[in-house]
Amino acid sequence: MFHKAVRSRIEEVGVVPVLRLSSIEDAGFAAESILQGGVPIVEIAVSVPGALRVISSLGKQLPDIIVGAGSVLDARTAHQCLDAGAKFLTTDGLIFEVVEYAKSQDAVVFPGALTPSEVIAAWRAGSDFVKVVPCAAVGGENYIRALKAQMPEIPLIAAGGVNQQTAGGFISAGAVAIGVGEGLTPWEAIALRQSRRISELARRFLNFVETARNEMVSRSEGLPVPVHAENLKHADEFQPLQSP
Repeated sequence: MFHKAVRSRIEEVGVVPVLRLSSIEDAGFAAESILQGGVPIVEIAVSVPGALRVISSLGKQLPDIIVGAGSVLDARTAHQCLDAGAKFLTTDGLIFEVVEYAKSQDAVVFPGALTPSEVIAAWRAGSDFVKVVPCAAVGGENYIRALKAQMPEIPLIAAGGVNQQTAGGFISAGAVAIGVGEGLTPWEAIALRQSRRISELARRFLNFVETARNEMVSRSEGLPVPVHAENLKHADEFQPLQSP
C-alpha cells in the first residue's frame, strides 16, 4: 500500500488502536477482533519484546489490516520495522531521525509532540500527522482545541488518555484521529478471548469519531445537532458490553 493510501486511510478511519503485546497469538486475536469491528488499522508498540515478529506475522495473517510500528526510538529500529512490514511509524516524542528515515523510505510517519514548539517542529520536519501525547495530562480536548486555534493547518492525532468518555471530544476539538490503547483492547478481554467485546469497542470508537465529525459539519452549516449524538458520547454508561 502506497504512502498516500495509508495516510488517507488513517485519516478516514480516525481510530488508531495501539497494541502492546509480545505474543503473536494475542496480537493476532486482538487485531482480528478489531478488524471485525470495522477498524483496519493497528499500531504495534516496539517497546515490548518480540514486536518485530508480531508486525511481520500480522502483515501476513491479516493482509486487509494496516500494521504500523509505535514507540520507535531511532532510525535503526525504524528500518527494522519497515523491513518487518510496518506501513507507518510513530514515536512517543519528537525524534527527528525517525521522521527523516521514514521520509527517505516514503513511509507514513507521525511523531509524538506536546508543546506548540514541538508540534510546529514536527510538522515542518515533514510529518504526515503530529501525535499529541499525552493529551489527558495537559488539558485533554481543551488543549487540542487551543493548538488547533493556533495552527489549524496541522493534522493532529490525540493520544494518551483517550477513552469512551473523551474520544468524541478530541475529534470535536479538531483532532483528525485518536490513538486508543487499553480502552479498546482491555487486557482481560484478550486473556479471556472476548472477541465480541473488542469488536463492539472498535465499533463504538468508530461511532464516536463519526458522530463528532457529523456534529462539526452540522454546526458549520448552522444545522441543529441531533440529540442522539450527545448520547453516543456516553454510550458506555448505559450499554454494558456483552461477553461472548
